[in-house]
Amino acid sequence: MHSTWDLIAAGGWLMAPIILGSFIALTIIFERFMSLRRTRVLPPDLVMRILPEARSGQMTASRLGVLAAGSPLGRVLAAGLGAPLSREEMKERIEDAGRHVAHELERYLNTLGTIAVISPLLGLLGTVVGIIDVFAAMSLEQGDALQTTALAGGISKALVTTAAGICVAVPALIFYRYFRGLVDALVIDMERETIRLVETLHPGVMEYVTPILGESLHHGTMQGEESRKATPEEPAS
Repeated sequence: MHSTWDLIAAGGWLMAPIILGSFIALTIIFERFMSLRRTRVLPPDLVMRILPEARSGQMTASRLGVLAAGSPLGRVLAAGLGAPLSREEMKERIEDAGRHVAHELERYLNTLGTIAVISPLLGLLGTVVGIIDVFAAMSLEQGDALQTTALAGGISKALVTTAAGICVAVPALIFYRYFRGLVDALVIDMERETIRLVETLHPGVMEYVTPILGESLHHGTMQGEESRKATPEEPAS
């Protein structure tokens, strides 16, 4: 039985970046689990709790500061409640804040995805280095016993680094995809809450679409209206 240290030593110097990547990935996974909790990002009934103050114009600067600091959703809502605003002004402020909040929700996910990609590549590099060591040792060593030792050492390095790289990459990729899906779901829910706020304070035809998902819905609607105007109406029979 080989100890963990023996396996690490058998993998050679390439085990160092693989192990470092695993610690970074674990740190990011723990931090994102804590930061992306639904109750932290989307406090329950937040819109309903601030609506009475928003309608009566009692949202003071200190109250807005508390609201913005309390949660990502609160930051988006506070951006649209800073002063008496028209529907379009409120929409623009909320859209701008929404872009920043969405970016913060995705923090460190690119790093986690990079670790998921490069870890197996480092393992593959270890495989190549191990095979090179095997052939180098075979060309220098004399005797069957010495060649067998050289072969075993090179193959051990190749297999250990490959296994270590895959062991780091698989969970990193799983959590990367999980957090990506979680962020998308949270962003959609934030959009729904901000739409409730805008539609309550400025009742009217639904025109509000945040750019977190892009302006494609609004653009497609405008194109449809233009095409209908461009198409002559058929005469009534």
